Amino acid sequence: MQNRWALNAATALRVTGAVYAAAIIAHGADHLRRGLDAVTPEVFWAGIAGAFLAGIAIAAALVAGRSAGALAVVVGLPSALGIAAVHLLPGWGPFSDSFWKPGTAAASWAAVSFEIIAALAFATAGVTCMRASSEERRGETVSSELTQASVTLPPR
Repeated sequence: MQNRWALNAATALRVTGAVYAAAIIAHGADHLRRGLDAVTPEVFWAGIAGAFLAGIAIAAALVAGRSAGALAVVVGLPSALGIAAVHLLPGWGPFSDSFWKPGTAAASWAAVSFEIIAALAFATAGVTCMRASSEERRGETVSSELTQASVTLPPR
């Protein structure tokens, strides 16, 4: 039986996954608004790959998959760092779509900030879910050892 903390962690993972999905859509919509030719092919395909991996992790969270917490961490944290590197650093190469240029719309800043924060929240919920799952397994181990010990007591 799951403890309350594990249930809350799983709920947090599902909620942050849904918010992260909304943030990905907002960021993608901003790229469509700006025009797909506004980014290099490297940025375009990195974004597609990131969204695909995020979709897998979010789907695992929504269906409460066994590895959902780990997927949230493995996808969410690098995604947040990658998006920050692409958009928030000054121009640094083909994987850069720096917002530190004149004329960058507030909507673009908002969409990117939303996705970075949502990805970090998703990764954090993943860590919490993994910890709750780990503690639940430890509790089951202790419980089963106590049950076995009480069953195997020597007769008086």
